[in-house]
Amino acid sequence: MPPRAKTRDNNSSRAPISITAVLDAVGALAAGSVRGHLYLYDTNKAGGSTGFGTEELRTRVHAGDRVLWNCLALECEAFVGIAAIEVDKDVIEPERKVYPGTDVAYWIGTVKKDDIDVVPYRIKFLVGTRTEPIVTTLSPTLVG
Repeated sequence: MPPRAKTRDNNSSRAPISITAVLDAVGALAAGSVRGHLYLYDTNKAGGSTGFGTEELRTRVHAGDRVLWNCLALECEAFVGIAAIEVDKDVIEPERKVYPGTDVAYWIGTVKKDDIDVVPYRIKFLVGTRTEPIVTTLSPTLVG
C-alpha cells in the first residue's frame, strides 16, 4: 500500500508573518512623534503586502495566519520597544511575549477570520527613557 499523503492545516506549519518596526528613536524623541521616523516592513510581500518602509504598511493576512510584531532602533545605542498594539480584537488579539533567556519582547497573535477588508491598528512605542509611549499617527493596516 503506498504511503498516505500528509494533509496539513492551511497555516499551522507556516512561519508567522513578521512585521518589523524600525524606529529613529532620536528623531521620534525630538519630534515627540513617530511620524517621519518610523519604517515598517513585513515578510509577506509575495502574499500581497504593500507600503514597505512607510508608516502605512498594508499587511495581507488570512484566517489562521500568525502575525508577529517586533521593533528595532535605527540607532544601535537607543532603546525602543512596543508597549501595546491596539487593533480590533474580533480580528486578532496580539499578546506580549519574551524570547526565552532574554529580555527581548515581541507581540504575536492569530488572525481569527478571513472576511476582513481593511483593519487599521496603532502601535504604542517605548522610546529611550520617556515614560509615556509614543503612538503611531498614521495607521498601518491588516488587509484581507
